[in-house]
Amino acid sequence: MASKATIAKVVAIHVTDRGSGAMRVIQSTRAVKGRGIEGDRYYAATGTYTGRPGSGRQVTLIESEAIRAVAKDYRIRVAAKDTRRNLLTQGVALNHLVGRTFRVGGATLRGTRLCEPCNHLESLTCKGIRAAFVHRGGLRADIVRSGVIRAGDSIRI
Repeated sequence: MASKATIAKVVAIHVTDRGSGAMRVIQSTRAVKGRGIEGDRYYAATGTYTGRPGSGRQVTLIESEAIRAVAKDYRIRVAAKDTRRNLLTQGVALNHLVGRTFRVGGATLRGTRLCEPCNHLESLTCKGIRAAFVHRGGLRADIVRSGVIRAGDSIRI
């Protein structure tokens, strides 16, 4: 029996309008080239790391599979929005997208670097989360072409 191929997709979208603010779930957003996603702290230039140099703060992504693996391997249960990543994905190996261009809904993104967890994330969540998400904390991306992203949209490499 043939198995149905997994389709890479956006499961959920999370934003907050200020650094350290609680993330909320939204159904759609506009990704704006050179700026970020509407409704998020980095779009508004109010994120905790806004003033620091470096690319990849426009959009962050994390795999739903990584969150499940951390729950299993470390017994750390964390809600997807509490990982502080903008896009929760399914069916795509995000680590493989560093240096690659891909489409998410109507937007085109470029993976810039891994989104390794930091002390700030641990201070906002729970002890041990930083170590648990090393090398599976997601992807940082820049927006190459503006467009709308909706929960349920496919991710095309």
